[in-house]
Amino acid sequence: MLNIKTVTIIGATGTMGTNVAGIFASFGDAKVYCVGRNIEKVKKTIPRIVKSVKADAIAKNLIPADFTMLEKCVADSDLVFESSKEDITVKKDIATQVAKTLQPHAISCTGSSGLSITEIANCYPEGLREHFFGVHMFNPPYSMSLCELTPTVFSDKTIRADLKEYLSKQLIRTVVEVKDSPAFLGNRIGFQFINEGLQYAEKYRDNGGIDYIDALLGSFTGRTMAPLTTADFVGLDVHKAVVENIFENTNDYAHDTFVFPSFAAQLVAEGKLGRKSGAGLYQRIKYENDLTRQTVYDVNTGLYRDVIPYVFPFADKMKRRIAEGDYVKAFDSLVNNHSLETEICLSFLLKYIVYSLYATEKVGYTIEAADDVMATGFNWCPPLAMYQALSTVADVPTLIKDRLPEICSKVDIERLLVDVKPSKYDYRIYFKSGR
Repeated sequence: MLNIKTVTIIGATGTMGTNVAGIFASFGDAKVYCVGRNIEKVKKTIPRIVKSVKADAIAKNLIPADFTMLEKCVADSDLVFESSKEDITVKKDIATQVAKTLQPHAISCTGSSGLSITEIANCYPEGLREHFFGVHMFNPPYSMSLCELTPTVFSDKTIRADLKEYLSKQLIRTVVEVKDSPAFLGNRIGFQFINEGLQYAEKYRDNGGIDYIDALLGSFTGRTMAPLTTADFVGLDVHKAVVENIFENTNDYAHDTFVFPSFAAQLVAEGKLGRKSGAGLYQRIKYENDLTRQTVYDVNTGLYRDVIPYVFPFADKMKRRIAEGDYVKAFDSLVNNHSLETEICLSFLLKYIVYSLYATEKVGYTIEAADDVMATGFNWCPPLAMYQALSTVADVPTLIKDRLPEICSKVDIERLLVDVKPSKYDYRIYFKSGR
């Protein structure tokens, strides 16, 4: 295994930089140079890094630094991890700086969530280019163990294997090797689902829009957080950047589902980015007496209104059966009900299975990769487990052909599903009786 004693984190004051610094300092027991543009801001970030992994003892491992000290930090490091703004120009500029003093034995990584790893690797001279990888951890890494490892055509195979072992055994990551493709695998699958949810909020604006779609795809459908609530949590600006990158640089059968809806683009233009800005798809109003009020953006009016407590008979039946532990009857309530809401919900889950397997074939290396990225990166019921869940009440290939004829005209469903196998994840832990 690699002997990583000293690490430099570039961009240590950002959300991911802070969290990743904590992972290397705690699980990796490494000395970590925390580099930011303002050293005083970095010093103030140290307590956040400690808190991110709930380990006070790591404070001694964290060394504040700024960009005037970067070359010295890099020269002293066994591994350099760049966690800067998701901008290819910024990342290439940093890579060029790192290359000046990166030691011959050292590894350099970018935490990019979907930009070209190969393009950044080209900033390194021959001899160091082979040491560069994409290492994409998911937020927050302390509880989300997924780590997408992206080699390039230049990557040294031995270093690649050693790095994978280090990430897996030392940093306790669920490492999934992926190809250098826009958004890699986890975000390609997850953001396709979320963005189509946004499109449906626009399509069904007269039914309620945002909270209507979230109510149809809540925890009783196998995810910790409803999809549009997730977009607000991630940040609409981040979501926009991810889906636009995929839309511009890929062209698969689901291409149009990556178009960012106009109402969401307007929210971004107004600075309503989600939780981090105080308002986005949802807005929580706080009153002086500590009471709060949850409101939601109404796509029709352009104003915030109270969240509607929707009542869907199929959903109520599913929640009740899940609470009783009767999953077969819960899924029967979904598959054998033909209300509009049920049809929307089931179509999303079936499309999720199909697109997960399709994307994995393009971007991953094994069919199990789809399960790993969604279970450990999003905490969603993974696609193979979802397939198993629905198989308790129906023949899933037949169900897909019946309910998704348009997709089946574009994709060879029988070939895509031929390698489906039982999931190592238990679907029952993902389906909850709450909203």
